[in-house]
Parts: sequence; C-alpha cells; structure tokens
Amino acid sequence: MRAARFATFGGPEVLSIDDIPTPEPASGEVRVKVKVAAIQPFDRRARIGDIPIPPGMSLPLTTGNEFAGVVDALGPDTTGFAIGDRVAGRRTFGAVADYITVAATDIALIPAELGFAEAATMGGTAQTADAAMDALAIGPGDIFLINGAAGGVGSFAGQLARLRGATVIGTASPANQDYLRSLGMIALPYGEGLAQRLAAAAPNGVTAVLDCAGGEALDLSMTLGAPLDRITSIADPRAKALGIRGIEGTRSGARIAKLFALAAAGQLKPQVRRTYPMEQIVDAHNELETGHGHGKIVIAIS
Repeated sequence: MRAARFATFGGPEVLSIDDIPTPEPASGEVRVKVKVAAIQPFDRRARIGDIPIPPGMSLPLTTGNEFAGVVDALGPDTTGFAIGDRVAGRRTFGAVADYITVAATDIALIPAELGFAEAATMGGTAQTADAAMDALAIGPGDIFLINGAAGGVGSFAGQLARLRGATVIGTASPANQDYLRSLGMIALPYGEGLAQRLAAAAPNGVTAVLDCAGGEALDLSMTLGAPLDRITSIADPRAKALGIRGIEGTRSGARIAKLFALAAAGQLKPQVRRTYPMEQIVDAHNELETGHGHGKIVIAIS
C-alpha cells in the first residue's frame, strides 16, 4: 500500500510516497481503508523533530493523525463495528496511507449528515478542543480568549465554548475576521495594537485562555486576569515552565461520537480549507508551514 512518510526530520521535502506492507488488525482493532486524512500543526512539529517520537515508534513515520474511511477488516475479538461501516478516528501517526489499523475504541461511526472530509477533521482536532473545554471548565459567564482562533482547534473550541454559554474572543489574521464572526466569536486581528483591542473588547479582562499561537500572544494573554489554571497552550513549548495547565482528558471513539452528534445537528461546523491528493503531500505540508488560513487541510487518499 502507499504511505506518505518521512525518514529524516526536516522541511516538507523530506516526505515521500512509499510502498509498504498493508497492516493486519490485531485483537480489538479494525483496519480502515482510508478515504480522507487530515493534517494539522502537530504533523509539522513531528516532521521537523520538535516532538519526541512516542515509545515503540521509530523513523520512518507515516504522517497524519486523523482519518475517515470504511472498515475493511476486523481483528480477532473485535466488536461494535462491521465491514463496510463508515468511520473516522484518530491514531498517533499513520493516517496518510491507503490503510490504517486502529483500536475499535478510538473510532466512531460517521453520521449520514457528514462526508468523509468533514469527519476526518474531527477525529483529533475537535477532540483536543473538547478536552480543552473540560480542562478549562468553560461555562456560562466566561469571557474566553482564543489566540489563533481560525485554525482547526481554535475554530472548534470557539464553537464548543459558545454552546456552553461563554462569550468568545478570537484572534486571527485580518483575512480570517469574517470567518470568526461567522462562528459567533468577537473577532480581533492580531499584531500591533492587540493589547488595546483586547482592552476594548474585554474591559474587565478575560476569565480563561486557549492559546493556539504561542510566543508574544501567550505572553500578552497571561496579563489579562485569567488564573494560571485557566490558561492552556497547544503551541508554546514554554507552557509547562510557565505554570499553565495542560489539556487533559481521554481521546476516544465515544468523545468523537458526541462531537459527530453535534455536527449532525448543525451545532458544530467542521471547516475544510483545502483538499490535496495524496501525491501532493509535500505541497500540503508547504501550506501547513504558512500557518495561515482557516479550518483544516485534508488529503484525499482514495
């Protein structure tokens, strides 16, 4: 089967489409014929070597953590799914490939209202956003700031926070202001003068922060009144040293199913930014490098 892999750390050019053996599902696993995979900033950080390789894994690694497709084989003692089921989920590495094996507990059935591309964007990113809502205890009355709110995690987090009754302020590039407003956020352009814009939008400060940008954005966020245990960052390697909280919570098929139900009901809107064929994985990662645009980049596999 084909897989988009990197054997050394570096820029997008280290990626190649390789022919590797088709995996067989183990006990409790399913094999999915992948239709669409999604990529995110995590995949860039892994490719450049900014994230430690998990124990038991080694180079070369297949890029991608989120996928949607059709179950085509069941491992021994696997229950809850049948061959032909439309499913989506998350597994650390391996998604941009013709087939992936995954624990049955880490996937969910795709509702009829969602296509493969939309479902693929939710297996990991939407779960991270949902886990952040729990970790930060977002609820009614919160003034919630999201730095980099137009990306995958930020856009899902903004929607989920509003469903919980929070007022959401999102920062993004000038080109993404209308997009944030379409999701119900108070949109602010980042860059020079942001402190003044935040003071005007939240004169009494903010109660919680999700940082998806890092650097100066996080530094500014920590001066706006939210306690450290209600600030988290998915983008800044200093997070632990700064004493802000991590994003906890179990990623599971059950959590994905809950998010799918919201999407099927029209309460959560996945956003596909652009679709690349698998053969253009280098181009897809080049776009990922820019850090611009809203929603998720997806890879069409079959």
